[in-house]
Amino acid sequence: MTPDPLNRLVAQLSKLPGIGEKTAQRLAFHILRAPDDYATELVAALQEVKSKVRLCTRCFSLTEGQLCGFCTDPRRDDRVLCVVEGIADLMALEKTREFKGRYHVLHGVLSPLEGIGPEQLRIQELLVRLEDGKVEEVIVATNPDVEGEATALYLMRLLKPMGIRVTRLAQGLPMGGDLEFADQATLARALSGRREL
Repeated sequence: MTPDPLNRLVAQLSKLPGIGEKTAQRLAFHILRAPDDYATELVAALQEVKSKVRLCTRCFSLTEGQLCGFCTDPRRDDRVLCVVEGIADLMALEKTREFKGRYHVLHGVLSPLEGIGPEQLRIQELLVRLEDGKVEEVIVATNPDVEGEATALYLMRLLKPMGIRVTRLAQGLPMGGDLEFADQATLARALSGRREL
């Protein structure tokens, strides 16, 4: 029989996304075996992130101040805005070091079955950002799943009448993938999105 404090820690850790009960147990045992200062620093880091990190008031990325580093960086191109579902997507794009424009984080996608409509996303804030006319292109970088596609289509219908160029990330076969293992939808997109060499 395990002690209650350990059970509570396992229960809390298993609430984290992607962490099942076995992984939560391994993490809890690691914390238990680690030096006391490790647990103290872990608690301090959790408290600090909860008390200091908030959403940027412009793009809704993460920041400690009013505006994030993406919004305050003068080297970024104000004419191109990349719309992403969440912070993890922004970070994935940023790791490529290819995109030099600005971001806008929706914090989700349209999902009527889960009760998520346009009002639950940061779409109204996006429209306000576009009112000044500086943005010439909006890149819709939602995931290529049903909800991501529905969100992309919804945004395209909202933004096209504003005279803004709306583009979508290219989709198709991943590097190193085999044609024989690709599904029909992926192959169809790869064919329709082909480009000249």
